[in-house]
Amino acid sequence: MIGALDFGSVRFTRAAISPNCADLYGSSKPGKRSFGRFSRPLLEVLFQIPCRYESKVKSLAVAEIFRYCKGFRLSYSCFCFLDQKYKRGVMQRIFRQLPSQDGAEWACVRLGDIFKKVSRRNADGVIKNVITNSAEYGLIPQRDFFDKDIAVDGNTANYYVIENGDFVYNPRKSNSAPYGPFNRYTLSEQGIISPLYTCLVLQADISPSYLAWYFKSDAWYRYIYDNGSQGVRHDRVSMTDDLLMGIPVMYPSHEKQLLYADILDVVETRLQATQKTLDLLSKTMDGYMRQLFI
Repeated sequence: MIGALDFGSVRFTRAAISPNCADLYGSSKPGKRSFGRFSRPLLEVLFQIPCRYESKVKSLAVAEIFRYCKGFRLSYSCFCFLDQKYKRGVMQRIFRQLPSQDGAEWACVRLGDIFKKVSRRNADGVIKNVITNSAEYGLIPQRDFFDKDIAVDGNTANYYVIENGDFVYNPRKSNSAPYGPFNRYTLSEQGIISPLYTCLVLQADISPSYLAWYFKSDAWYRYIYDNGSQGVRHDRVSMTDDLLMGIPVMYPSHEKQLLYADILDVVETRLQATQKTLDLLSKTMDGYMRQLFI
């Protein structure tokens, strides 16, 4: 008889065997080469037990592996939720509460005072790196977002050319960016982007990292709500250039700009690490599914 089995860091016990699993998967008749979808040699190699215990080992493995994986995945899902909530709280504290409590240290300017519009065009068609402005992933190559290039040769001559540090506003609404994503381009390679977007170059001595976080906050949403209007399509904000350039931008001293950007970078790094672990757990469960039920 078998008392327990060690499978990596998980210890399986006979007490955890579910009788329902055995009923569900059945049992092999004596002398057969397979049990359910498991081969007899595979069970002997993986668990190093006599073949007569295959049915119970299989139910045990299925029950225990998925119980542990589900538990870990649920835990990390909660961690992601809490990290996202903490991130929102930090951003609200920085961009909404602090200026009202300590307004003397903050300045407020119009967007048009610190930015100018990009005028570079891909007229000769040399640049092939087509960029898309995603609310979730930021400014990334189109081939990474769609797994292929949507824009084809010959129709990118009117596209704007953007460089590292440029900002791009997309008026398309989404759940994570209700008034459109406003992102900073951080890749070293030049890119081209649709003329439907507004591309901007920073002209003032303000930390680009701080501004990137400012535009990810909701500190400027009220202005869009009061002055913008719905476009022909309900999922797009319709604004003139004058209204866009009138967006208020609040910023503290240069030292605090760097401090706030560093704080939010650390929070984002932790959130991304948790999300990466959650994705890995999901892939691990998929892998176990393929291994156990092939």
